[in-house]
Amino acid sequence: MLETERLILRAPHADDFEHVAAFFADAGRSWGFGGPSDRAEAWRWFAGLIGHWAIRGFGFWIIVDRTTDTPIGLTGIWEPEGWPEPELGWVMFEGSEGKGYAFEAAQAARAHAYNVWGMSALTSNIFPGNTRSVALAERMGAVHERDYENVKHGTEMVYRHPGPKEIAA
Repeated sequence: MLETERLILRAPHADDFEHVAAFFADAGRSWGFGGPSDRAEAWRWFAGLIGHWAIRGFGFWIIVDRTTDTPIGLTGIWEPEGWPEPELGWVMFEGSEGKGYAFEAAQAARAHAYNVWGMSALTSNIFPGNTRSVALAERMGAVHERDYENVKHGTEMVYRHPGPKEIAA
């Protein structure tokens, strides 16, 4: 579990599935994360999210608003089979955008990946046209490095995050 001023990043709980299913059911919201998906596919993704922690020792946290204890999104490090390297990702659930939560949570996840897990490099793989994710990656200091063909999603843009030494400087 990680804590920031306004957020708690915690392990996924079974109760979180409804939030994830609602996110994936919304085509306008989930397209940048491989959606839309029906409940069965959302369940497989959610189970994979939990399994990723068991297999890799890292993964996505559920972002929870400290004041309401409400799940508001996901962030963390993801490296499923076929990914070129560890990826810092984020998703905000309906009603939680525009408040700086994604930035706050992703900053905490990246710092943890570098300072606790000892990772030396992270990317964010972003679908072309996902301007909000591009803006967040750039706000975090990431730069567009190249495009690549994701084994699951097709063409994605790879945004390279500054490494731990660049952030510390």
